[in-house]
Amino acid sequence: MTVPLPTASTRWRCTLCGNLTRFDVTRSSKVVEYVHLDLAGEPTVEEREVLDETTESVRCRWCNAVDQVELVDRPGAGS
Repeated sequence: MTVPLPTASTRWRCTLCGNLTRFDVTRSSKVVEYVHLDLAGEPTVEEREVLDETTESVRCRWCNAVDQVELVDRPGAGS
């Protein structure tokens, strides 16, 4: 089950406990990264392009509920 991401006018809310602020998010992504190695061989990612990203699950940090989130309007989003 994919979970919709919050937008500028929505946010997540746990349907079991009402949590609005703390979630563990599991994502899968496919990226292309430009990696620069310094002379000692230490890598630094200088550019990152996300080709595909899927939010697989969202777990509430308060009540441990998995995939029990819904999108709700942010306060003041309608104004």
